[in-house]
Amino acid sequence: MPNEKKSTVLLIEPDPVLRRLIVLGLEHRGMHVIEAKSATSMTSFEGHQLDLLVLDVDGSAGHQRSFLAEAHALLARPLFSSLPTILLVWEYPASIGAAQSTLAISSPVKYLTKPFDARVLHETLDQFLLVQAAEEAAREARAEELLLATYAKQASSPSIWPVVTAAGLLLAFIGMMLQIAITIVGLLIVIVALLWWTLEKKPVSEKVALRLVK
Repeated sequence: MPNEKKSTVLLIEPDPVLRRLIVLGLEHRGMHVIEAKSATSMTSFEGHQLDLLVLDVDGSAGHQRSFLAEAHALLARPLFSSLPTILLVWEYPASIGAAQSTLAISSPVKYLTKPFDARVLHETLDQFLLVQAAEEAAREARAEELLLATYAKQASSPSIWPVVTAAGLLLAFIGMMLQIAITIVGLLIVIVALLWWTLEKKPVSEKVALRLVK
């Protein structure tokens, strides 16, 4: 699917023909592949989020102690200590005991004997990815539970300051309304007084005018 995140696979294989075949198969399955011919020929992996490692332990011509030592140094690095790994070996189980005793491997590991079926490699990679997806979903679920628990804790002990703020606003509003009411009452008193004053002065003026005429 276009929106799915591509899994990134690091492939370390000295045989260029085998390396190319593996790369083509993984890319056809929608994976991003970083390839190298040996552990010592790799560049920095900063900025790359690796999901899987496919590593040829004993090279293309049988058991090579130098390549095994390079693999041991690679797997000892913190970046690869917990990375799911597929080890490609010529003999199984004869060479596995030596490999396990030599390599300090703490990450999930699968062994494939060479020559191997590409379908087995792909199925093994899919199994690793399914486990990773399940672990990621579990981590997200735990994070969501912690977040909900934090919200519930905050809701169970509400702060008093919003209530105090609302009460202050209410008092201020009441004060403003009282001032407006008092002002309106004062104006009404002034208007009524002026009207009565005017009405009381008018008859007196008329009486004075009549007397002058007589």
